Formats: sequence, structure tokens, C-alpha cells
Amino acid sequence: MHADDPVSSRTPRQPPQPPLGGLVAAPDDDTCLDAVQLDRLEQSFRQWAAAAGRADVALSRRRILFIFLLIRSTDAKLHEILDLDPCTAVDPNGRRLTLGEGENRREVPLPERLACELAAALAYPPFRALMARGFAVDPAFVRRKFYERAESCGFPRRLGGPECIRRARAVELMQTSMPLPAVQRLLGHASPKPTSAYVSFAPDELERVTDYFLAREAERKTSARNRFFGKVTTVERGDIQSLVRLVTPAGHALVAVITNDSVDRLGLTAGRLLTAEVKAPWVVLERSDGQPASSAENQFHGAITGIRRGRVSSEIAVRIDEGTELCAIVSTGGWRQLGLKEHDPVRVLFNCFAVILHAD
Repeated sequence: MHADDPVSSRTPRQPPQPPLGGLVAAPDDDTCLDAVQLDRLEQSFRQWAAAAGRADVALSRRRILFIFLLIRSTDAKLHEILDLDPCTAVDPNGRRLTLGEGENRREVPLPERLACELAAALAYPPFRALMARGFAVDPAFVRRKFYERAESCGFPRRLGGPECIRRARAVELMQTSMPLPAVQRLLGHASPKPTSAYVSFAPDELERVTDYFLAREAERKTSARNRFFGKVTTVERGDIQSLVRLVTPAGHALVAVITNDSVDRLGLTAGRLLTAEVKAPWVVLERSDGQPASSAENQFHGAITGIRRGRVSSEIAVRIDEGTELCAIVSTGGWRQLGLKEHDPVRVLFNCFAVILHAD
């Protein structure tokens, strides 16, 4: 038996105690991870799973990855995930996951990407055979692996625990303005007190509210051309305009300059989550085999993934990391002068005034 393939201990699992205090206090370094840090943690899990050398280790790591993804996406408790049979509890068509039993039984929405990913994994015979008896993993082993991934990201190990991830997810949802009753429904908590304006919502109405906010969140975080999801690191205020710096889960640093009025209207402060976009005609391409010829503040290295040539202009797609693709529209004559082709390395540039910021 190796470290990545534990056999579940057959001692009865005890449900974890609910966290004390408020459900959705503002996150900070001492309470829970923010949305960008959660995305970094997910990337760490995926890289760890993909780095397995042996086939049996790869299967075991994929199982741990799905435990994390299910907690991360559905806000389920660890014991709820370990007790379910993914072969029967997941409805990939309706994108629903059934958790608990009896009075505690509930259905929670499953993000489309995760539903498809899990269905594809279960279609692979060796993984389906591994999952035939459910996740069947010792909870202590799961926690240890979660702590290891958190430490690999430079986070305090306790913030990588299942309960902290669950709490961080609740905070993340509340910051998208999802109503408290909908968040509580995902968490499996009791209904809010009658003072809430949402107590008149029927269960099916709360379900639609939940689906709406999760779909909006997925759209915001979807990898789209010329779109970055990240958080503000600093805001340097000037007389008329402010310089805003942000960082993405992949570690890309962006700089934008917007008016002070826009800073106030968007409520931009350090830690604010937002989406940054840049229009394709504002993106400049250079060969990557020399020194930058531009003073543009935003510069990235990538590889050309697609070329659409036109008589006057051409559209060039460049991937700068696994989840981010930038599109540039350049004159066809200028493109010919660059002498680049698909798969060639290239430098992508745009200045700070070309960045458009959107905050939820």
C-alpha cells in the first residue's frame, strides 16, 4: 500500500460539527480563502493529480481531486461526499447531486463543467471500477492531502481543510449577492429566521435562484478570450485617475488606469473581485525572441493557437496559460511582417488604458 492509495477505515464516520459563529463573515487571511485563492488551490489539486507517474496512483489522486471539486462546487460536508456513490448520486443530465438520506436528503446543483468531467471520468473503466464502492477513503487521509495542497500554495494548512473550504465557498457565494436562504439551502442548514424577506420563497423558487447565481458565477469565471478574473491588490489614487493592480489565479499581474469616479462606483479596494477585459484591436503582438519594443504595462508570453487571415485584417489567438486565451486583431500586412505561424511563441502587450474593469 502506498501513500496515495489508502483503504477506507471501517470505523463509522461522524459528521463534522458545524462552524461556530457567523456563516459568512468577510474573509481574511485568518478565516478562509477568497475566490482567487480557491481557484489557485483547485489548480494545485489538478496539477498534483496530473503529475502522478503510476496508473494506480493517478486513479487514487483523481478520486481525491473529485472529493475536493465536489466540496468546492456544492458546499457539501466531507462525510456527505465520502458516503455517496457517484455512480448513482450524480444526475449528469439534470446536473444534480443527491446528498444525505432520509430527512437530511437534498439535491444540490452541479456545475455543468464538473458534471461533464465526472461523467467522463466514470466512463473510464478503471476509474469506474475504483468508484464501484463509493469514494471509500479514510477522512483523515483526505484531510492530510487537503492540507498538503494548501501548503503547496503557500496558504496556512488549516485553511485547506474541508470545513474551511466549505466556509470559503459560502462566503464566495454571498459575495455574488446570492440570497442567504439559497446559500443555506446549499449548505444543508435550517431555514433562516422569519425576519428574512426570502422566507416566502418556495423550495422550487429558491432552486431557481440558486441556479441563476451559479450560472452567472460560471459565466464570469469561464475562460473567455481577452477576459481575466482576479482580485485587486492595490489602488493608487491620483488627482483624476487611479492605477489599479490586480492578480489572477494563474498569477498574471494586470495594470489598469480608470477614473476616480469609476473606482468609487465599482467600490474598488484591495481584495475586491472583478473581471478585466481588453478589446482585440487594442492587443499588440511582438516576436518573443527580442527585447520588448513597447512600454505597455501589460505584457505576457504565449503561443499562437489560431490564425484567421483576412484581406485587410487578421485575427490571431494566443494562449498564455491553460485557461486564458487572448485575441488580437492586426493588419494583415503587419502580420506578414512579423513572420509568425501557428504554435510559434509570441509576446502579447496592451497598455493600462486598454483594460476595462467589471465588478459584480
